[in-house]
Parts: sequence; C-alpha cells; structure tokens
Amino acid sequence: MPPAPLMPDSALAARLPAVEAVVRAALAAGSATCAVVEIGDGDAVRGRLALGRVSSVGDAAAADAETIFDLASLTKVLGTTLLAMRLEEAGRCAMTDPVGRWWPAWYGPGRDDTTLADLLAHASGLAAHRPLYESRRGALSFADAICRLPLDAPLRAAAVYSDLGFILLGVILERIGDAGLAAQVASMLGALTDAPLAYRPPAAWRARTASCGWEASRQRELICDVHDANTWAMDGVAAHAGLFGTARAVGDVGRAVLRGLRGATVDGLAGPDTVRRFATRRADVPGTTRALGWDTMKPTSSCGRFMSPTAIGHTGFTGTSLWIDDARDAYVVLLTNRVATGATADAMRALRQGVHDAVFGPPA
Repeated sequence: MPPAPLMPDSALAARLPAVEAVVRAALAAGSATCAVVEIGDGDAVRGRLALGRVSSVGDAAAADAETIFDLASLTKVLGTTLLAMRLEEAGRCAMTDPVGRWWPAWYGPGRDDTTLADLLAHASGLAAHRPLYESRRGALSFADAICRLPLDAPLRAAAVYSDLGFILLGVILERIGDAGLAAQVASMLGALTDAPLAYRPPAAWRARTASCGWEASRQRELICDVHDANTWAMDGVAAHAGLFGTARAVGDVGRAVLRGLRGATVDGLAGPDTVRRFATRRADVPGTTRALGWDTMKPTSSCGRFMSPTAIGHTGFTGTSLWIDDARDAYVVLLTNRVATGATADAMRALRQGVHDAVFGPPA
C-alpha cells in the first residue's frame, strides 16, 4: 500500500464544515451537551469549532475554545505515558524493569515476570476495573489492593484494558521520579502547553468547565469534580484519569507528539526515537492493537476508516479522544461531555468515527 499523502493546510481547514455537520447531528441526538474539536498538523492549528452548552441547564454558557473538560483516560497518554518516556530516557528506569523491582508487593506466580511495559500495554493480566473506591482511599491503599487481586488472564496472554494496571504504574512512577505524580506531570506538561491542563482543577475554572452530569453517590453535579470514582477516592490524582483541560491544551500536546513521531526534537518531550518506540510498536500480545500506552489504528475503532496504518490515539470515558496520524501530518482532538446525557458507548463511537472520517476520508 503506498504511503498516505500529506494533508495540505487548506485541506484540513476545508474539512471543518463536514465535521461540524457530524457534531451538530450528534448533539441533537443527545450524545453530549457540548463538543469542541481541534484539527491541526505539526506546525499549527488548522481549525477549531465549539458547539452546544456546557450543561443541560437552560441558561448554561455556550461552549467555546476555552471550555474545560474532564479528560478521563486521555490522562493515560497525556500524562502517564509521556512521563514514563521521559523517566526512561533520563536513565531512571527501563520499561523492561520487573514491576517487583519498584513495587515489591507485586510478586508471586504469574506476576514475577511482569514488566513496566506490560502495565503500559495492558498485558499484565489485571482486570479492567474494580470499585476500590468503595473501601479504599489514597493511591498507596489502592496499590496494596491491586497487588492482592487475582489476575484475570495469564501474563501477555491477552490485552485487557486495565485502569488497575495504570494505577499501579502511577505509584511506581512516583517512586522512580522521587516526586508525586501531579507534580511530575505538571512540570512536564508546562513545557508543552500554556493552556489549562491539570489535575484537581481550581474553582476559578468552574464557570467554563463542561458538566459531567449528576452523580447520585456524591449527591452533586460533577463540574471540576473528577467523574471516575476511583480517581475521586485518590484525591483526584491518578495515572489512569484525573486530568482536566481544553482542546487547545490537548492539541498542543498532540502536536508535540506528532512532531516527535515525524523526527523532531521537542522541548519537554522525550526524543523522537523514544516517542516512536512507545507509540507505534504493538505489544507482543495476541490480537492486541495496543502499543506502550497508546492505541493504534484499527478501522473499526474510534479512529474511523481512513487514517494511516501508523496512526495512534486514545479515548476517554467521558467522551474525549485524541488521534494522531503521522503519515498524514495531522491530529484531531474531540472533547465532549457525553456522560452528562448518559449517551451510550456506541453513540460515542459513532460520533468519533464520523468526525475522523470527515477529516481523513474522501471529500464529500
């Protein structure tokens, strides 16, 4: 298959009307109350649109380019994975290190050979999720519980997308970096963007933050309050979720990763060889599309049908996604608050696919 052609600046901008039509239809169908999309290449933003209102309340503010979203599992790539890259490149660790070297409570049959890479690639055998928030508080308590949980699969036998594996990785990165996760991530992201992107958003962000809807167990509407209950029980800071930010901030980081994939050295980011090794090499696990932290292109996934085979990306449960196509020199940020309306995962997948097909597919 010949390489995909680069998308000229004007071609990316020209796709915005088609993207807008897809998003308007999804909002009208109740997929979210608002959405912000940014598209760009390695040099600049080439288009941005914002639609809807930040909540379903009648007088809610209109969404705009500065609307802040709960990014959910985009935290896994924007924070945790990029931090792991930097720590390895600095010589503080290797992704081939056994987990037990850094966290001795992780031991026993089926665990002793687990590496940091296995946690990043969702290949450790840990379950996808457990409601640890029901009885635990704090990251160290969570890590203790995770080390005692039975495995759902043998090591590297299957990719089981696991928040639990990332929670454990987060406390390990704190030990490796000799600092808290929030502090390390803030320092790193501060070099990549000056737009809002942080754990535990301040009260000043509330008026421009998209609602995640009413949460019965906490008896409040979730605005500047992390949606993921396990992250909430860890005081809003976790390796699998917890970051809040704008499309501009996510786009800044996505553009940096895109430039790294295309061979550039970017201040604040690991070197291009490390970026490519983490992002584009699928794990040696049967049937997986997962690389280290990142997902890779599959035509039936959220990336749609027309991205290049080397494209990478990730999604977030609240209705967020970032996809990067290095061969086309393009990225797409889609931020929504789909949990505020209770939209199904299928509806969100259709919206993501529709947006990405509108950007990368044949012109209408």
